[in-house]
Amino acid sequence: MSEKLSGLSQAEADKLLKQKGLNEVPEPKFNFFKEFLSKLWNLSAWILEAALVLECLLGKWVQSLFVLLMLLFAAWNGASKKKQSRRVLNNISHKLTPTVSVERDGAWQNIDSKYLVPGDLISLQPGDVLAADAELVQGQLALDESSITGEANAVKKRIKDDAYAGTTVVEGNGLAKVTATGANSRSGKTINLINNSAAPGHLQQLLTKIIYYLCLLDGILTLVIIIASFFKGGDFQNLINMLPFLAMMFIASIPVAMPSTFALSNSFEATRLSKEGVLTSDLTGIQDAANLNLILLDKTGTITENKTAVVSWTNFSQLDDQSVLQLASAAIDQRNTKIIDSAIIDYLTKQNIKIQSSSDFTPFTSATGYSMANYANHNIKLGSFKQLAKIDQAANDQVKNIDFGAGRSCALLIDDKLAGVFILQDQVRSDSQAALAELKKRGVKPIMLTGDNQKTALAVAKQVKLDGRVISIHDFDENININELAGIADVLPEDKLKMVKFFQEKGFIVGMTGDGVNDSPALKQAEVGIAVANAADVAKRSGKMVLLNDGLTSIVKILDAGHRVYQRMTTWSLTKLARTAELTMLLTFGYLFFNYIPMALNAMVIYTIMNNMVTMMIGTDRTHITYQPENWNMAKLAKIAFSLAFGWTLIGILGISYLNTHGFGHGTISTMVYVFLVLSAMFIILITRTKRYFWQDYPSKSVGLTQLADVLITIILAIFGIAMTKISWLNLLITFVAALFAAIVIDLVYQPIMKNR
Repeated sequence: MSEKLSGLSQAEADKLLKQKGLNEVPEPKFNFFKEFLSKLWNLSAWILEAALVLECLLGKWVQSLFVLLMLLFAAWNGASKKKQSRRVLNNISHKLTPTVSVERDGAWQNIDSKYLVPGDLISLQPGDVLAADAELVQGQLALDESSITGEANAVKKRIKDDAYAGTTVVEGNGLAKVTATGANSRSGKTINLINNSAAPGHLQQLLTKIIYYLCLLDGILTLVIIIASFFKGGDFQNLINMLPFLAMMFIASIPVAMPSTFALSNSFEATRLSKEGVLTSDLTGIQDAANLNLILLDKTGTITENKTAVVSWTNFSQLDDQSVLQLASAAIDQRNTKIIDSAIIDYLTKQNIKIQSSSDFTPFTSATGYSMANYANHNIKLGSFKQLAKIDQAANDQVKNIDFGAGRSCALLIDDKLAGVFILQDQVRSDSQAALAELKKRGVKPIMLTGDNQKTALAVAKQVKLDGRVISIHDFDENININELAGIADVLPEDKLKMVKFFQEKGFIVGMTGDGVNDSPALKQAEVGIAVANAADVAKRSGKMVLLNDGLTSIVKILDAGHRVYQRMTTWSLTKLARTAELTMLLTFGYLFFNYIPMALNAMVIYTIMNNMVTMMIGTDRTHITYQPENWNMAKLAKIAFSLAFGWTLIGILGISYLNTHGFGHGTISTMVYVFLVLSAMFIILITRTKRYFWQDYPSKSVGLTQLADVLITIILAIFGIAMTKISWLNLLITFVAALFAAIVIDLVYQPIMKNR
């Protein structure tokens, strides 16, 4: 390195840090009021608002108050959960702040980017996201400035050109002096690796179909009631009188608690994963993990340890080992040491060889395939044997006794003549075999990817018991038998995106691990893109998950989190469909059979509010991990839910018929129906949340306490006649017994179906 290019001392940096502050810009505070207002302007809110206007026009002031409270609660609750999710993701994003290679006190070190100060000398390489504005002082770069200019094409930078915070190095290497940090930088933004604008995941898209099913059902039953009212001799005024009930049927279908349940479950799992060494940068990654059935795994750093050791060195020069290796050390990248650099440094250190540095050093690039230095009147190249053999064409004849299949090779050229070959091996991680077995047990097909040759890849696959064929990428085609595939060798970074798309086209939900800038498109494309612990900043920004620990064990934790979210959302879906269908069918058939709607309007409003209270808490419920990829089949879920609803409706109609023929008044029947519906809703949650009988399992504390509160409020309202007709303790007991009997009978039929779901 030239003496002119020197960084700050630590003392100077500390002084500037006190003057300038940290290299970050406080993120805008969450505006609760603005978020609250936004929740009053969407489809669900519009339905509630239309119902509110209708109730007011009809003079139903009590019901209007309830609808208003429901509308305000939905907006407040949605804003509260958004605030909670934002807080969780913000806490996680701070852990994703990138590190930067900076020279302090004459030595290169990696520091948290928030401690950068003006005047710092930083090293830049492909994949780095600039953490501050800087002036290029050595080398040439190509930067992706789309984050600040919108320009998609890379922008070339030369010495004395400015580079801005938030831009990404896509090509070249160089040194730069920091010119502005934090709020003083051009972008004026903290580097944040959280992608808040991601498209919704598979689970969220499927959940929205529930609204369609419910509205379709309500529309059909409303039409039935309207037609039946005219056939029964009703007039237009009778239809007007029924409008509040019809409006409430639609209100009951609105999934007020869905955003809250969804946000609560995802943020709950994101927090849990962060404590287990996995940072979530996109919540859809958790959702899609439940459906994951194929994962592409980088060999190095994931299956093998993120450390490579030199296992053999062969000297082809006329110089002794000491001299050759000392020259080789000058071509090692000491600013941004990679895996091979570290392995050779360790090897040289063990040989008691001092590491040399060159003022004329060119780092490794994928385009050249080697690093280069001029030192002690010699030109030294260190890198790919394949690339270097193009320079010294006699090299191929000299290496006939080298077993390149024993590991990764790194060749050395001195003055464009082959001087030696290092053979390096990655050590298989101790947890890889068990973790891969666990992935296969869970129905996930693991396929190893590596840039190594086929022979090396096969040896690693055998060590970790990845059964099947290991092929070269050159033999990969669309007719390949995926079930027999264990690994793919000779893979270039640009091949990975093609493979992700290929497997997605074959119908797989694809996960992928990656670490380099060239892995970023594939990580973004995969449903579950996972940046490994040592990944480049741009790879971390592209992936939906970032591992803090090496190895595969953390991926199993991601699967578990996905299954927990899936199970909770399955419970929510079945519960919402079944409860709404039961309510609307019970009221519709009650009107058809008994000529009146067997539930008071006030009770209907209260029932709707109380149901949303308990379903919101499903996002924190206890779950049971399943061991196969989930498969959302809305038609099947709807069939199960409507079957449940039919069972409850049938028992409810029989009960109403009995009450009508045994002298019970309409008011008493209405209250008893309200109690029956509340109890049935609680039992439906208990039944659908487990694949065991509901009395054999118990919900989380938050779900259980909310259910208990709902039941107690129901008892108080019914016994004291608040907002409904008062009933006796005996009638209340009869309703409880009927609901419990119905729950047991229905669960005995339901559970065999549930186990095969």
